[in-house]
Amino acid sequence: MTTTDTYLGPGRFVDSDHPAVQAFARQTTGGCRTARERAVRLYYAVRDGILYDPYFAGVAEHYYRASDCLAAGRGFCIPKAALLAAAARAAEIPARVGYADVRNHLSTRRLSELLGSDLFVWHGYTELHLGDRWVKTTPVFNLTLCERFGVRPLDFDGVQDALFHPYDQDNRRHMEYIADRGTYADVPLETIVADFRSTYPRWFDYVMQGRRGDFAAEAAQ
Repeated sequence: MTTTDTYLGPGRFVDSDHPAVQAFARQTTGGCRTARERAVRLYYAVRDGILYDPYFAGVAEHYYRASDCLAAGRGFCIPKAALLAAAARAAEIPARVGYADVRNHLSTRRLSELLGSDLFVWHGYTELHLGDRWVKTTPVFNLTLCERFGVRPLDFDGVQDALFHPYDQDNRRHMEYIADRGTYADVPLETIVADFRSTYPRWFDYVMQGRRGDFAAEAAQ
């Protein structure tokens, strides 16, 4: 088995064998002739078709699984990255999930208060194997959310890494990558949840009570 073969099969959370994920991949990539075209099409479908929602979270597995993210039509960075990886595998593109700690200077006031920090641990992204190399993609902030925040939407061409811009449209600091947590074949749920619980106790209690916020509305304030 080659290295890329490891990243073509289904996982517990990157469930590329789920019928809905496979149908999503087929419908999204119809007419594409190359792996790069399929990758780009899938990136935009996940980026803009799935609403970024940092309040749609908890400890249950369904908050992190690709097929559940697709069914809900929303999720935060970890499930959105898992969905892109799963759809890519379903489209015969080797894919894996990666994580980094980032400092986000454009969070909403309410979310920052709940987190007690502007540091986001285990920020999720996706790596796709295209043209004999791994390319990073970040299918997180949907286009309408970027417009509300005044952030340039993150584009992906299947060649260059698509990582968050360091500055927004008004030259304000947007995102800093602080630490690299590496790449994985599947979502390391238990480790992530343990770190969320210890790093963000107030936010963790908030979402565990089933309470939800409206991140898009907060962004417009």
